[in-house]
Amino acid sequence: MLHTARKRFGQNFLHDVGVIQHIVSYVNPEPGQHIVEIGPGKGALTQYLLKEAGRLDVIELDRDLIPLLERACTGLGELHIHSADVLRFDFAALATDGRALRLVGNLPYNISTPLLFHVLEKLSCVQDMHFMLQKEVVQRMAAAPGDSDYGRLSVMIQYYCYVDPLFLVGPEAFSPAPKVESMVVRLVPHAQPRVQVTSTARFSAIVKQAFSQRRKTLRNTLKGLLSEDDIRAQEIDPSARAETLSLEQFARLSNILR
Repeated sequence: MLHTARKRFGQNFLHDVGVIQHIVSYVNPEPGQHIVEIGPGKGALTQYLLKEAGRLDVIELDRDLIPLLERACTGLGELHIHSADVLRFDFAALATDGRALRLVGNLPYNISTPLLFHVLEKLSCVQDMHFMLQKEVVQRMAAAPGDSDYGRLSVMIQYYCYVDPLFLVGPEAFSPAPKVESMVVRLVPHAQPRVQVTSTARFSAIVKQAFSQRRKTLRNTLKGLLSEDDIRAQEIDPSARAETLSLEQFARLSNILR
């Protein structure tokens, strides 16, 4: 059965065995671990994960791929297929056995950022994540204050996780080949947050507002939330832009937000 990649699902199927084995070596799946693959597609990576772990949960939106997945994984282990939209999927519902989830996936580029924010809400049940993403997205995730790539995604991901860019993947590893380079990244939730905030909701709100108009200063972007005196009291220049602030400085601002 042939399956043509569907643009609306952002499908680019990974087929390069060398890349697949490289991903598996970093994940290092073992029996007894609770591994969840997001967007398994035709099962190229799924087969390797299932062979090593013996049991695997996969989340796939395209129902036409499910027969292909089942056929590809026959006899390799215990495969549990969840036909669902991962942006609405409740990861915590899979972690009822007390084992933390290990998330793996070649994420569709068109939903990668909202999916990352969705996963951040469920980190209490996640051990680690290994994702294939557009190279530029990984660069944003790992960017430091002052970098041109530094933004809301950088701050929020780094607040919750250690970011470890692993290796580049060229377009030729996929079918159809995307027009961009990809990168595999490892995300490991912090045992304790890098900075202390009194409310993660307020921290998220201040970061989102500060980056809402990148070219404007904090004096303007945070108007209505914090006054110039409020900002200055935290030893932060109101004329500074959001991309120059560290995690710790964002935390200080969020902790005085009323």
